[in-house]
Amino acid sequence: MWYWVKLLGAGLVMLASAMPLRAQVGYDRSGNDYTTFTIRNGDPTVCATRCEHDARCRAWSFSFPRTTSEPAACRLKGRVPPRQENNCCVSGVRGAGVIEPHRAGIEFAIDRFGGDYRFFDTPTEPDGAACKTACDADKTCRAWTYVRPGYVAASARCYLKNKLTRPRAKPCCISGVVR
Repeated sequence: MWYWVKLLGAGLVMLASAMPLRAQVGYDRSGNDYTTFTIRNGDPTVCATRCEHDARCRAWSFSFPRTTSEPAACRLKGRVPPRQENNCCVSGVRGAGVIEPHRAGIEFAIDRFGGDYRFFDTPTEPDGAACKTACDADKTCRAWTYVRPGYVAASARCYLKNKLTRPRAKPCCISGVVR
């Protein structure tokens, strides 16, 4: 950790503490948009990178796709609006890359493609908890993948798997291994 300090008279005054910047998964920043564009691959890092390369950009908000026909969107902002909790989005200020949360047993931005023996629509959640719970309760299930709404269907979808497959980085998904 490092600090910005300013010399005032004979003493030092701390102005701000600088922590590593991180995007906020599950938060939106409404307002102050100067441009909006779609992101066909649905990856929030594209939005963060675009902000980094645009001198006008101070903050950004990425919206996951709402339906399979409405792609993900990025909104670049000329000011930094306050963040608001909302599972639709990932947002950050300039300099904040997208870092998914880390929780034991949950693989954020990971797809475990293949091995599906059952799937069902599920409520939209920030961590795919209902999908994990369904896998925990089913003795056949070894792993699970929760797909956010708009990537394969209009609603969120849970895939239960009877074999372990290799994890692949994909922003659409949250996965986990149970057995």
